Amino acid sequence: MSGNLAQAILSSPVPDKEIAIFFEGRGITYGELKKRIRKLGASLKRAGVKEGVHVAVVFPNFPDFIYAYFAILAAGGVVVPVNPIFKPYEMNYILTHSDARMVLCSNFFEATVKEALPQGVLVADDLVLSQWMDGEEEISPAEKQTHDLAVIMYTSGTTGRPKGAMLSHGNLLADSEAVIEGLKLEREDVMLTVLPLFHSFGAMVGMISPLRKGAKTALLTKFTPDGIIKAIKQYGVTIFPAVPSMFALLNRVKDLSRQDIPSLKYCISGGAPLPLEVMEEFERKFGVPIYEGDGPTECSPVTSVNPIGGKRKPGSIGLPVKNVNMEIADEEGNFLPPGEIGEIVVKGPNVFLGYYKDPEATAEAFFGQWFRTGDLGKKDEEGYFYIIDRKKDMIIVDGLNVYPREIEELLYKLPEIAEAAVVGKPHPLHGEIPVAFIALKEGASWNEDRVKEYLRKHLAGYKIPKKFYILESLPKTPTGKISKVALRRKLEDHL
Repeated sequence: MSGNLAQAILSSPVPDKEIAIFFEGRGITYGELKKRIRKLGASLKRAGVKEGVHVAVVFPNFPDFIYAYFAILAAGGVVVPVNPIFKPYEMNYILTHSDARMVLCSNFFEATVKEALPQGVLVADDLVLSQWMDGEEEISPAEKQTHDLAVIMYTSGTTGRPKGAMLSHGNLLADSEAVIEGLKLEREDVMLTVLPLFHSFGAMVGMISPLRKGAKTALLTKFTPDGIIKAIKQYGVTIFPAVPSMFALLNRVKDLSRQDIPSLKYCISGGAPLPLEVMEEFERKFGVPIYEGDGPTECSPVTSVNPIGGKRKPGSIGLPVKNVNMEIADEEGNFLPPGEIGEIVVKGPNVFLGYYKDPEATAEAFFGQWFRTGDLGKKDEEGYFYIIDRKKDMIIVDGLNVYPREIEELLYKLPEIAEAAVVGKPHPLHGEIPVAFIALKEGASWNEDRVKEYLRKHLAGYKIPKKFYILESLPKTPTGKISKVALRRKLEDHL
């Protein structure tokens, strides 16, 4: 079975004059979008992007991200989205591990990219991309099978560095079809996309799905409550996908009501558990419902959502989307009945191919054909799913994954630190924040400002622990390992 995701966009029957993207006050038509993708794709092909070549994309929510994403796929390449606010230390790991041969980037981040660049990797900035999109030649998208690799999305692991989740053309095509149906997307809809496009949630719900349907996406490069309200009014936004902290911040703005967002039909929450009080306050204030959904990057990512316009259960992540099967499994992979707590497992055409260059982690991630999400949950008698807790040590800050070991490894490089452990602390605004427990070497002194300055050189701001707790020694398990369960208990007990 064939299917190139880029072809699905380029062959859309939407009239060329229809708006595809709103950005900074202007509309970009489907005709312009398709022409830029085809021309950039042809230029990339001339520059050596062909079957299986990996190309990193380092952009904020600019239209250029969208052009680059689909042009790479059209040329037959593989997209590697990278968080543009990563520091060189973080970016270098992804560029190296992913075997990227070229980086397409915004001038805003060119200095970081060049510092992070592995030897032999080419860079094309805004100016080069603009020239490439002005060319005469237009590409016909490469033929692809549904199992062919399309995107390597770096995401969660239980320990250590991020893993590269390999998503196929078929995975993304299937999940976008499910999202279009699950969200009841219409051609007339305008999606407000402030979620980062390098993230699986933003890419699928804010870019791939609306463009496949022939709807519109309104891009914002950063979240501010004023910016959200202005964009909803300016572009006639009908759907607003967000992470819980965004709804919480909107709740804090006084003198806002339904009259300020007249076009908005509903909101989607994902990326982290949505506190019930945040949902209820938002709906009281704005009179607009929030539908909670879920899904890991490995599932492209959407696996479930509360039915739009149907029965909604606060605290639930809803029902599985089209062609996706979800179950609750015990440690041996046996399915559990409603009400019992176990691991949420998923099977369907949206489930990824595996982790790039990590067959061991791939094998561990499955019970047969069922992907193990690492989330502990349950389902009720009507098939609605609920997340209880995560088995993984990963911390989620505003929907973005933070890997404790990455931070711990940096802390251990400091000469004064004997032991270090990072855990997530629940936070009403951000979902979770990282905090660190430290045991100092004998006679060593502690300078928190110096440690934070050191971490800021290597890590994005959201990964830096917001609080450091200094202990004589860290609690251990019977086998001598640092016990994060005990550390979380200390947090619950307020130390």
